[in-house]
Amino acid sequence: MVQQPNSSPDLSTDFDDRVVLFPTRPPADLPTELATPYAARPTKGLVRTRAIRQVAILEVACRLGDAVEELDRAVQLALAEGPRGVVIDLSDVLEGTEPGAVAVLATAGRHVRDWPGIPVAVACPDPHVREALRAQPLGEHLIVTASLFSAVTAVLATPTLAVQWLRLTAHPTAPRASREFVTGTLMGWQLGRVIPYASLVIGELVASSSINAGTDINLSVVWNLGALRLTVRDHGPALPGQRPSSLHLHGRRLTVVAGLSRAFGVMPTDDGGKVVWAVLDAPRPSLSSSPHRSAMERQELLILHEARGLAELPFGTS
Repeated sequence: MVQQPNSSPDLSTDFDDRVVLFPTRPPADLPTELATPYAARPTKGLVRTRAIRQVAILEVACRLGDAVEELDRAVQLALAEGPRGVVIDLSDVLEGTEPGAVAVLATAGRHVRDWPGIPVAVACPDPHVREALRAQPLGEHLIVTASLFSAVTAVLATPTLAVQWLRLTAHPTAPRASREFVTGTLMGWQLGRVIPYASLVIGELVASSSINAGTDINLSVVWNLGALRLTVRDHGPALPGQRPSSLHLHGRRLTVVAGLSRAFGVMPTDDGGKVVWAVLDAPRPSLSSSPHRSAMERQELLILHEARGLAELPFGTS
């Protein structure tokens, strides 16, 4: 877990539970398809990774207990590339799967819970293992099937996410540009109610990255089933030999991001930079469909909701 400063009395006691070390690293050229050369990444050789139709396949051909630690790391590395989904293939796992290893494997469900929108599936022919996975608290977030084919099919059947990207330079105007980008994106997605919160969070993340890293910044905005995911990636320390800290958030920035996000975290990247991300609750507004309420009245109602939200934001926090 990320160790947070103790100088923010406004934060709740379960603050650390919402800070997650979890990766997302958009490729430098922001491609629309999944890159496949996973084999170049260093591993112990217990997990083999390939891609099928933009779905990352992680194959295990040993005892699950021997590979479960490497497997979790492989899941994170795969998710960092923004695939269509991830499938853990246990078709060739040797017999004698330990209950403890199954419990650890089920914790992969935290990635789906905290990082919404990219499904993670487990393909396992052993019905006892499948039942044990589903019985775990985090297992409910996983797709559990009997074969690789059914797992890939289930992943591809999930909705395709809408993702918007923006690249910025480290400049004093970057936070404002990021807020304008998020505002325009959320208006197009009919998520105007969450704009005040999301624009505050993205502005604080970009300001921190711009000040502390001094490199180009990549933003992404993703919405899925009531969850809005904001990511900010920089590309390394500002000075040669300077090591970036895990989370350059403190004071007002930490309070704003913690208060408005249901989870947030940080992940270092291969180039010495990092990705800081936050997930906000963002349900679509359910305005009345009464024929007696005009379009103008519905718009005024939405604006009223947004104004009430603005009044509750911690603008006075230092």
